Amino acid sequence: MWDPEIYGRYADERSRPFFDLVARISAERPGQVVDAGCGSGELTAELARRWPDADVHGFDSSPAMIGKAPAGGRLTFSVDDVSRWRPGRPVDVIVSNAVLQWVPGHRELLSRWTGVLAPGGWLAFQVPGNFDAPSHALVRELCRTRWRDRLGDLVREPPVDDPAGYLDRLTALGCRVDAWETTYLHVLPGDDAVLTWITGTALRPMLDRLDPDERDAFLGDCAALLNEAYPRRPYGTVFPFRRIFVVAQK
Repeated sequence: MWDPEIYGRYADERSRPFFDLVARISAERPGQVVDAGCGSGELTAELARRWPDADVHGFDSSPAMIGKAPAGGRLTFSVDDVSRWRPGRPVDVIVSNAVLQWVPGHRELLSRWTGVLAPGGWLAFQVPGNFDAPSHALVRELCRTRWRDRLGDLVREPPVDDPAGYLDRLTALGCRVDAWETTYLHVLPGDDAVLTWITGTALRPMLDRLDPDERDAFLGDCAALLNEAYPRRPYGTVFPFRRIFVVAQK
């Protein structure tokens, strides 16, 4: 699903929401911290720096990402599926950064995760909220029309709630909840900037389905639409990106 090289080109832009999320977790001396869907693990290492006495474990379903993770000391990693993961003991902090939008039924998963938190434990997650933006809507339309025969079944409707939806759900589970949204204006360098961004994530299911010639044609169609929707300016391409944040304490 992931392309670590392309994903890493925008490491600064992709990491900023992580730090904004973690800044709202008020755990002081947690013993067990988990990064669910940790990617290549650089940000998981930041959790170990934040809580130097904690055992920090990151897991991801992508062997390619885990293969790049900086394991050592109190910092461990494994390949695991977010929807199936179960800890061996109660967890003090669970962090999930830009992962749950890929998980069907993740709303129900939140109930299980709050159930494995230690008393007073924290669950913090962030998901993209830009599924109605041109970067996604135009690709969905391509899949429904010109590429319907090859990609029509991959079209997904917006898979996440708004902040109020998560607030209601987690409050009903007995948590104290802080939920909000932020729109970042990323200024991306280079040609086909928005296409390059989504090639590392949102386009992976489509590109994995297509053969090389089809991939080139599909990317060409995407580039034409995205470059019109996000014109390049003298200083770069402005890419508005809405994100939804939730921090809940049990």
